Amino acid sequence: MANIKSAKKRILVNQTKADRNKAIKSKVKTSIKKVYAAIDAKDAEAAKAALKDATVEIDKAASKGVYHKKNASRKVSRLSVAVNKLA
Repeated sequence: MANIKSAKKRILVNQTKADRNKAIKSKVKTSIKKVYAAIDAKDAEAAKAALKDATVEIDKAASKGVYHKKNASRKVSRLSVAVNKLA
């Protein structure tokens, strides 16, 4: 356990940031799963709508620094390719 005041604060701040990042990553993963669920159901309209939502969530995560810009871009690209194959 930390004894120095600043070290105690860092522990609290890091925990807060970790919780925030975990929530954002969870939201992104859920939105990605919705896209793949729509693809598996062969529902093109639902897949496109889910793709739009997932893209927004991934971009938000990238802008907040949870995902690297190129990682986010790769995720969006792979989802787009999967949805476009359905059409």
